[in-house]
Amino acid sequence: MTQTLLFACDLSAENRAAFARAIRLANESGARLDVIHVLDPYLPRRVLHDLEEAVVADMQVILTDVREDYALPEPSVMLQTVAGVTYAEIIREAHDREVDMIVLGSHRKRGQPDLVAGTTLARVLRSAPCPVLSVTQPASRDWQEILVPVDFSLPSRNTLREVLKRFPEAHLTLLHAWDIPGQRELGSDSDFARWRDREVERLRCQLERETDQLMGELGSVPEVELVLEQGDPLEVLVTRLRRQPPDLLALSCRGQLGRQSPITEALLAEPHCDIMLCRAW
Repeated sequence: MTQTLLFACDLSAENRAAFARAIRLANESGARLDVIHVLDPYLPRRVLHDLEEAVVADMQVILTDVREDYALPEPSVMLQTVAGVTYAEIIREAHDREVDMIVLGSHRKRGQPDLVAGTTLARVLRSAPCPVLSVTQPASRDWQEILVPVDFSLPSRNTLREVLKRFPEAHLTLLHAWDIPGQRELGSDSDFARWRDREVERLRCQLERETDQLMGELGSVPEVELVLEQGDPLEVLVTRLRRQPPDLLALSCRGQLGRQSPITEALLAEPHCDIMLCRAW
């Protein structure tokens, strides 16, 4: 069955980078690109009819301009409008079309994590049936370096599986933040230090076994590097992003109990790179 990518186009200038990335992904994967724009359902029917034609024409102009700007061939593409609540229609269309990925531009409330929860992007993430890509970087940037924070959770394993499946030629860095009980109180004790080192090595071996098991399920896998760093997961991740930003960050969009992860909200508020967010399972 032909793959389908769904791109939600809002006709803004900020949306162009995401549009270009969607076109490039469709070309590289041989997928069909479905581009939708969600209209206000409360407009008069006659206005909606006239607006549909104008919006589709604008999307075609943007498609042509973006392709020319990035020198991209035109993929198999469908341009369409739908009417309704924006995030709900994006989710509905993703289900109805059985899409493989949703591509969105990043939200505009930069530096305000407490406002992310109400954005279209965050609402789509909560219920999307497939990975969601939030794009901030130009499509000319190759995704050669991909950072994947990992732990032993089901969401983390599923995210790693998605990355291994979708990007077999990239270089993956698996980042695990660890914290050993007693470090603050006993960190200077030599016996404790030896015990801590053994525990960290045991943790590394366990992560390597988990990764090898996932890689064994797939035919072609990328180069993988495992990095363990001590500290709070969000602080470790943000420090890594500032020091050595990847081309793509892959995260699970849900934390414990199915709630939106505070790490996800913090990173969406101040993105350092393109972000792919995956279902928890």
